[in-house]
Amino acid sequence: MKLIGRWLLSGLLGLPLLLFLLIGSNLWTFSRLSHEQAVADIRFRQLGSERFLAVLTTPDGRQRRLLLEGDQWQVDARVIKWQSWANLLGLDAMYRLERLSGRYSRADQARRRAPSVYALVPEASIDLWALTEPTLHWLPLFDAVYGSAVYLPMGDGLSYHVFISQTGLLARPAAPSKGGEQD
Repeated sequence: MKLIGRWLLSGLLGLPLLLFLLIGSNLWTFSRLSHEQAVADIRFRQLGSERFLAVLTTPDGRQRRLLLEGDQWQVDARVIKWQSWANLLGLDAMYRLERLSGRYSRADQARRRAPSVYALVPEASIDLWALTEPTLHWLPLFDAVYGSAVYLPMGDGLSYHVFISQTGLLARPAAPSKGGEQD
């Protein structure tokens, strides 16, 4: 009888701990799935009609100055998304910025004008992505391997922050700094 009593008592004491662990791991899931990582900041200075100087800054401090034609900008990336259980272990989506381009919001303008497109990765003699992409979906850690892109309007003095989340790229306008300029 004492053995059953101890077992019941330890079960009653262990149940709240088990519930706490389950709820805690569930909350950790929400945190991991909403994780965002900064991948670039981009700001614009207008040089003429539908012509902008874009300054792209990556988190490591590298800057690229590029001339973009159009009324919108677009940044493209390749993304590797992990299975949710691997995400729980701390593996966040991985990315590689591929290109920055100018674009036109109206399709008829885009058909008449050549796009301004810049590679953001050096040309490699061997493209490991192309070699491994057909087989990545067979590996148990990977959920998806895909391309992601964001685009927003260009304007004189506008700037944006670009992030990678567990679902792909997203961009937000940078908050105006003192003096009315964008940061």
